[in-house]
Amino acid sequence: MTHHPAPDPATAPDPATAPDLAPAAAPARSKISSEREREFFAAVLDEVRTHGYEAVTMEGVAARTRCGKSTLYRRWRTKARFVAAAVRADRQPRCAGIDTGSLAGDLRLVAAAAGAWSDQDTPLLQALGYAVMTDSDLRDAVRETVVAPEVAALEAVLRRGVERGEVPEGHPALEFVPSMIFGVTRIRPLVSGRPADADYLTRYVEAVVLPALGLA
Repeated sequence: MTHHPAPDPATAPDPATAPDLAPAAAPARSKISSEREREFFAAVLDEVRTHGYEAVTMEGVAARTRCGKSTLYRRWRTKARFVAAAVRADRQPRCAGIDTGSLAGDLRLVAAAAGAWSDQDTPLLQALGYAVMTDSDLRDAVRETVVAPEVAALEAVLRRGVERGEVPEGHPALEFVPSMIFGVTRIRPLVSGRPADADYLTRYVEAVVLPALGLA
């Protein structure tokens, strides 16, 4: 059997001076203030609305907001994640809290509210277009923050109308009302080249939605 001599303490490396062989710690992620983050989000969404999703670059947003593009890449890694985060930020349902005491009155206010923000949301959704269908991050962000909260708020309005006895439970038109109201905000710009503003949506509710529910 071969015997290996014990290390000589005199020649062994001093732990205090030996090089540190442990893996280097990952660099700290740069901190971005909430105000600066809102500036980034506003810039990227404006770029999407103006030029379309495919034309937007991290470099372009960095130049517009006067920051290094590495700042954006470190924080969000990809354009899709960046835009998805911007869509999710500070969204509140525009139709939440509407309760006039009557379903017809509520739907008129829903029309006014939907018309007021369609100028911002419709161009954004149209600009995201194909990317929403192919990128799961964007698709989930749009559904969770733009579509689902508004549909839920409108469905709450409809439930109250049923509970008050204004519309029979199980009325066949109830399930189509969200698509009727929110769908027309997307389709009118394509059909007529004009947005579905508050005046248009109010007239639409009076002429189409209320009669469909038997409230006209």
